[in-house]
Amino acid sequence: MSDRELLQAMFAAAVKAADPMTGMRAHLPSPPENGRTVVIGAGKGAAQMAAALEALWSEHYPASRLDGVVVTRYGYGCPTKSITVLEASHPVPDAAGLAAARQLLDAVTGLSPNDLVIALISGGGSALLPAPPEGFTLDDEIALNEMLLASGAPISAMNMVRKHLSAIKGGRLAASTKARVVSLIISDIPGDNPAFVASGPTIPDNTTRQDALAIVQQYKLELSPAMIAHLNSSAADAPKPEDAVFVGHEYRVIASAGVSLEAAADVARAQGVTPYILSDSIEGEARDVALMHAALAREIHLRNRPFSKPCVLLSGGETTVTLRNKGGKGGRNGEFALALALAGDGLPIEALAADTDGIDGSETNAGAFVDGATVRRLRAAGLDARQLLAGHDSFTGFSAIGDLFQTGPTGTNVNDFRAILMR
Repeated sequence: MSDRELLQAMFAAAVKAADPMTGMRAHLPSPPENGRTVVIGAGKGAAQMAAALEALWSEHYPASRLDGVVVTRYGYGCPTKSITVLEASHPVPDAAGLAAARQLLDAVTGLSPNDLVIALISGGGSALLPAPPEGFTLDDEIALNEMLLASGAPISAMNMVRKHLSAIKGGRLAASTKARVVSLIISDIPGDNPAFVASGPTIPDNTTRQDALAIVQQYKLELSPAMIAHLNSSAADAPKPEDAVFVGHEYRVIASAGVSLEAAADVARAQGVTPYILSDSIEGEARDVALMHAALAREIHLRNRPFSKPCVLLSGGETTVTLRNKGGKGGRNGEFALALALAGDGLPIEALAADTDGIDGSETNAGAFVDGATVRRLRAAGLDARQLLAGHDSFTGFSAIGDLFQTGPTGTNVNDFRAILMR
């Protein structure tokens, strides 16, 4: 197996470990004795989660009816039987997402305490469930999302703001029903806090609008006066975990980055390469995170410390990109890869940085491959790696030298996967 084949095999194992069927089998709730079971969901993995739930439900509870509605990103749908799959825009919301949010709310409204709601939640649900609070429009939510995406704020901070400027996030979807809610969650959040996955439409937490205002100030977000006024009013208050409406509700994290990295590590061991999982919850600017990884690789190469070769450095989490220039193409994993290529120029590395959902940013690739000669190959193609990085244009660079990593949508999402192999 070549080094690139090994990297691809590790990525495949990481994705398989986060497969909805794998995680859901151990966490399947029981149907209610005298009520309906209604499914709702949102996220990049929502359609595959719905299909897996249908299959498991018919296997374990063939006499129990199951129906509902979930929303996923355009192109991420898959065939289902009784659960309707809607598609909408990600990472910037659109009218289809607005309509989907309304359908999810309608699906749980009018249910009784005898009924069960199964919520299928995965990363990406924040953008797929736009529901502006009273007095605001979809355009307001689009502007907020674009501002957050360009800010460089970590996902937990972005979602803290989102859930206080929404009519569905921050537990409000679950609070709108009298039924018991069981949330099955594929976590893309560093630390796996379920209240921050998709901005927690069914999971309340104890963050406040004051916390959201602090994020606005910290990242210098230029919110409209109306948004600031909303955050300063009690209308922005989200329900709390101790509220009576959440009694009996449950959540179960069925897949996470930690489990996926362990699966990748097993693949490396089988090939005689020692894996080192640095962390499954790394946050920060993508290019800065790349500098840290490159420094560690250089230490291993020059001084054989703190790890010995052959080894592979594995890490996950969710980096961010602060957009200093617009017009470039690429995502945070491409940005990491390009910064790693520059900082690791000449090192004996073979690396892969990719998004486990199969799409990095808004382009068609999951990520990119890097080695010690990437910068030289870019130069031979007439491209300057530093200029590409300054313009956030990693897709153009890696496309030109044939180093894009393309998988298509994977049906799950446990965020970044990074592997740096050293022989």
